[in-house]
Amino acid sequence: MAEVRFDQATFAYPGAETPAVDALDLTVTDGEFMVLVGPSGCGKSTSLRMLAGLEPVTSGTISIGGIDVTDVAPKDRDIAMVFQTYALYPHLSVADNMAFALKIARVPRAERRARVAEAAKLLDLEAVLDRKPRELSGGQRQRVAMGRAIVRQPQVFCMDEPLSNLDAKLRVSTRTQIAALQRRLGVTTVYVTHDQVEAMTMGDRVAVLKDGVLQQVDTPLGLFDRPANAFVAGFIGSPAMNLLAGKTAGDGVAVVDGVDFPIPRAAAAAASGAVTLGVRPEAWRIAGAGEDGFPVTVQVIEELGADSYLYATPPGITLRERPAGDLVPQVVVRLEERSGLRAGEQVRLRVAPERVHVFDGESGLRLGA
Repeated sequence: MAEVRFDQATFAYPGAETPAVDALDLTVTDGEFMVLVGPSGCGKSTSLRMLAGLEPVTSGTISIGGIDVTDVAPKDRDIAMVFQTYALYPHLSVADNMAFALKIARVPRAERRARVAEAAKLLDLEAVLDRKPRELSGGQRQRVAMGRAIVRQPQVFCMDEPLSNLDAKLRVSTRTQIAALQRRLGVTTVYVTHDQVEAMTMGDRVAVLKDGVLQQVDTPLGLFDRPANAFVAGFIGSPAMNLLAGKTAGDGVAVVDGVDFPIPRAAAAAASGAVTLGVRPEAWRIAGAGEDGFPVTVQVIEELGADSYLYATPPGITLRERPAGDLVPQVVVRLEERSGLRAGEQVRLRVAPERVHVFDGESGLRLGA
């Protein structure tokens, strides 16, 4: 069993006013693919390095398989790490790169060859085992780095943004290969990325961090459907959720830019004063003739073939005159069909109350059942 547990794990750089990772409580179950995601500087890579033993734990504990490894040396933690850079030895062949850690551990030569052959078959590297890293593509180099981790047969894989150096198309294909491989091997995996699309498509569960603090941990769809706060709501989803500043104004109604906005009654009952309303791009629809709605001015329409996205702003606000603050009053709408709209046109948008997420205007926490 290789359950990973962070128990109030904290790391603070000397002289820093706030911890880089603050009292992290997180359990990764045996065989689970857990993704740590968040913006740059949120503490996700630091958390992974704490697990690997590359950063000391200031307070709290970390355990692997029920054994406290807080003060255990990295080489004795039975983990394998895949870094953002491939970190391959340029003078060694692919086979020798994959077997290097086994050679240092004095694993017999026959067993080394057997493990390398098995990993090469899994990763489709059999044809390049005799090549040097410079003769490989970026995707092949990343698979060699993965193979070097696989042959060690560790309890835990630690992956620190392993796909960030690949081009967009190769990243898509490689992430599906990694996810499928992890499920086949059944090894507990902690994966760090700043790309929320990567997180949503790869993880069994996703942990969202901000400023060193865990915001929410849930399944990808759980994060998407029920974000715990406005930060998670705005971070998870592509395009991001529309976040609009408003004020409650009676039963089931909030006011945004002077326009009445329907919200769930349970949320309205829990709210008082300033609120942040969240609407996913696909939740909007363009109002028909005679219908009222939230008025916006079309700025840009992105035609992506199967999908179209409309970018608009409330009347009187242009993209060059955005007010200060986090809540930029730009609205993104996913169109189900080609609308024929043009930049400069005004339309009204409608949304069903049950599809509006409501967050407290001060704390940012989710309101309502």
